[in-house]
Amino acid sequence: MGSSKQEVEVSYDVSNEFFRLWLDERMNYTCAVYETIEQTGAMGQGGQTLEQAQLNKLKILSDFARVTPEKSVLDIGCGWGACMEYQSSVRNAKRVVGVTLSTEQAKEVNDRKIPNAECIGADFMKWESAEKFDSVISICMIDHLCSPQEARLGKAVDIYREYFRRVHALTNKGAHFGLQAILRNRTPRIKKDLEDVYFCTHVIFPGGLNPRLEDIIQAVNPHFEVMQVNSRREHYQRTTAEWLHRMRGHEKTIRERWGDKIFDDYDRYLSTCVRSFDMHYSSLAQFELRRID
Repeated sequence: MGSSKQEVEVSYDVSNEFFRLWLDERMNYTCAVYETIEQTGAMGQGGQTLEQAQLNKLKILSDFARVTPEKSVLDIGCGWGACMEYQSSVRNAKRVVGVTLSTEQAKEVNDRKIPNAECIGADFMKWESAEKFDSVISICMIDHLCSPQEARLGKAVDIYREYFRRVHALTNKGAHFGLQAILRNRTPRIKKDLEDVYFCTHVIFPGGLNPRLEDIIQAVNPHFEVMQVNSRREHYQRTTAEWLHRMRGHEKTIRERWGDKIFDDYDRYLSTCVRSFDMHYSSLAQFELRRID
């Protein structure tokens, strides 16, 4: 169902050092939230830095999840640990557990030695735990749950509903959930755009597919109530433009260390992201969800 471990490692295990070159200093690989979205300069420079905007994102989702010092937090699809570190060091959560299917990400998180935190390398949809959590955050992990083929067979909503059922089963009464998800919107009608989107879906992120907004709204029931939804399409365009700018600044290093194909593939992928958010092919939403007890 969705992305396999091997497919996830295609997406995230190129090299931690490769991603460190162009992500922010905490290695958030998801949409940042800028105080303003006005841009200056060819690649969207100016205003808040990417680092500041990523902290804004983490604050918003932590507020949605109602994270306080006496609460335990589950981070589903924890990436390289940026959100886990934020919960530990800024929100002072009493315990933080992250789950990732990526071997390299799990290694990075554990190497950080985040206080009161534990990273588990596992498939969340198969992971079993007797522990219950007070707050949940999941940032762009839901994109890996349903494959294009499963979506074509009409299985998407059922897969997402099982995801929300599992989150519900892992939480205590009164739990809140900060969810962030990339969304697919319009289908490209321009041939090159279709080819580029297909390339990103099948080469950079094989096995996964971005949900539609209506899929999530339908699938949360009967487990969670939608309290608030924020659309962040323009913020993700700006985030990906900054990633592209930073990556191109390291072109020589990337070509020498990881080869021409890695640079060319990621240049095409990030350029496609910038255009996809501009053309409304893709969007991003942040959801404040409350557990239905």
